[in-house]
Amino acid sequence: MTLRQFNRIVEIRTKIISMATFLSGSLFAALTTGSWSWLRFSLMGVAVLCVDMGTTGFNSYFDYRNGTDTKTYNFERDKVLVHEGVNPSHALFISIALFGVAGVLGLVLAWLTSWWLLVVGGLCLVVGYAYTGGPYPISRTPFGELFAGGFLGTVLFMLSYFMQALSFNKDTVLASLPFFFLIAMILSVNNTCDLYADYLAGRRTLSILLRERWSIRLLATEGLAAYVLTVWFVLSGRYPYASLPFLIFAIAFSLREFILMRFRGFSLESKGASMQGVSKIFLFFSLSQIAGWLIELAV
Repeated sequence: MTLRQFNRIVEIRTKIISMATFLSGSLFAALTTGSWSWLRFSLMGVAVLCVDMGTTGFNSYFDYRNGTDTKTYNFERDKVLVHEGVNPSHALFISIALFGVAGVLGLVLAWLTSWWLLVVGGLCLVVGYAYTGGPYPISRTPFGELFAGGFLGTVLFMLSYFMQALSFNKDTVLASLPFFFLIAMILSVNNTCDLYADYLAGRRTLSILLRERWSIRLLATEGLAAYVLTVWFVLSGRYPYASLPFLIFAIAFSLREFILMRFRGFSLESKGASMQGVSKIFLFFSLSQIAGWLIELAV
């Protein structure tokens, strides 16, 4: 197995999603409490990256094993287990090792902060595995968007905040909601493109239940909810005003990307372009907030 194949098993390019959420939660803590620890920030960053890569590795392994990813219905060349014949056991070993590293880092962070972190961190590892593994994979149910947005968005944002502030409150939960909706939107785009193949594989995702027309309306609603909340947070002072110019640009860019996705349609053939488009939407949203928050911290 080559380094390129390793990167594709863990889908390293998609880790910008978890890392942007982690950075945003950390900066929001610094912005609202003035607290910052480079040690906790560094350890948490590596732990988040390991959990995310490990989860994706399990996804690669189990999607191949249970027949969800096949050459017939998968056109993503990054799926090296399917298209390049990489031994599936490599993906399994990589995931277990990454979760092991994350577990060790979790112990260190719990020692530095609170032992309750082990409970939350352990739950994140269980969900990461159970998303595609175990007897009842979450990815085969209508609850994928809820778990993806909930853990990769809200829970990760709050944990990142806690690592700096050593506390959190309802404002932290509210501040995480735009990330929740945009990450749910990413999964909705993925599942809408995979609708036909997932149905044949026996999945019952939310997109399958809603069918294509309402699935597209769902992902549009998720994106709209994220931006409406963000504008409200800026105008109400929960997010700093410094992010407003960047937010306007992100809104315009996101609208353009959504129109392009809608024009291409959501299918197996257009999945690569659609996933790139929705990832760009999340990235520009995150950068708009990070830029504004850094400016606010600097002045």
